[in-house]
Amino acid sequence: MTKEFPPEIYGGAGVHVAELSRVLAGQVNLRVHAFGAARPEDYHGASVLSYGVPEALAGANAAVQTLGTDLQMLDGIAGADLVHSHTWYANMAGHLAALLHGIPHVLSAHSLEPLRPWKAEQLGGGYALSSWVEKTSYDAAAAVIAVSAGMRADILRSYPDVDPGKVHVVHNGIDVSQWSRDEDDDVLRAHGIDPDRPSVVFVGRNTRQKGVPYLLRAAAHLSTDVQLVLCLGAADTPELAAETEQLISDLRRRRGSVVLIERMLPRREVVQILSHATVFACPSIYEPLGIVNLEAMACGAAVVASATGGIPEVVDDGVTGTLVPLEQVQDGTGTPLDPERFVADFAAALTALVEDPARASAMGAAGRRRAEQHFDWGTIADATLEVYRGVL
Repeated sequence: MTKEFPPEIYGGAGVHVAELSRVLAGQVNLRVHAFGAARPEDYHGASVLSYGVPEALAGANAAVQTLGTDLQMLDGIAGADLVHSHTWYANMAGHLAALLHGIPHVLSAHSLEPLRPWKAEQLGGGYALSSWVEKTSYDAAAAVIAVSAGMRADILRSYPDVDPGKVHVVHNGIDVSQWSRDEDDDVLRAHGIDPDRPSVVFVGRNTRQKGVPYLLRAAAHLSTDVQLVLCLGAADTPELAAETEQLISDLRRRRGSVVLIERMLPRREVVQILSHATVFACPSIYEPLGIVNLEAMACGAAVVASATGGIPEVVDDGVTGTLVPLEQVQDGTGTPLDPERFVADFAAALTALVEDPARASAMGAAGRRRAEQHFDWGTIADATLEVYRGVL
């Protein structure tokens, strides 16, 4: 049970569900229940059912629309041996399906509502609903899968009533056959990126957790020879959009060399941009694992990333990239204790690699090897099946 599923994918959780489903479909009788418009009913052997927002809730708060969509899924779970939900959007569907049909509910933790308090800006009172849904589901689930050890620690800290014995770590993965170097440069030139100049690349949504404003401030310290390439999704709130737009405008005025791509790109285009990146930047202040870092590593890009959440389990500091220290306020916001220090340290880490392209290239090659050896989806599917067996 999931909100995101092909072709409607816009975040790491959607990538995870799509890839896990592709591999699991060959080992279990898999049915995927997904939010969104009608889509092909077969996905690599998995049957797929789609659910839109109930017409009567078209004008309701987004969280209420989510619960209405969850309720529509329940009848379709009849006959299943187990239900597995992803993110709070589908957690209540999984919880209620378990009660209705008398089956175990496994949920995967891709993020936690208590650690994303800025969502109150986006959802209003709906944030109280999403928080209640998540807590209720975690407390009652037969098993919880955390995508990193850092995420497991966050779960147990955020939800102290959850039995630690039922929280299992199963990392996200990467399909290295789909994410591999592309030496062509047609995509770069089409987007105004000079393949002969060094580049720092960011790919992701513009949410508070991704830390884009910190990257924009750090980029002001880069040489003007360095291109900053922002493949940036829409901002979560008008306030964040305005802040980001102002920082980008200031940056362009001060140093130029900013390429802004404000739309979701096809995978081939992202792969080529990552393949030519001197450095991939991940300034997140909250990141359960950071699948985008795996994608960059698989394409041979060195990574500069915040040392927070599950990122240190992906980026091997000094080998596949550089981890930037990040001391954070412990109020759920993840705000750096010393924002200026974090910005300065991030800028220094970026500068060190763009000024040493040979070292950056060696880190990129090491990142590719690490992605191949440690984050294969077949291994992750096997670990997930072990969790299933443990509750059946």
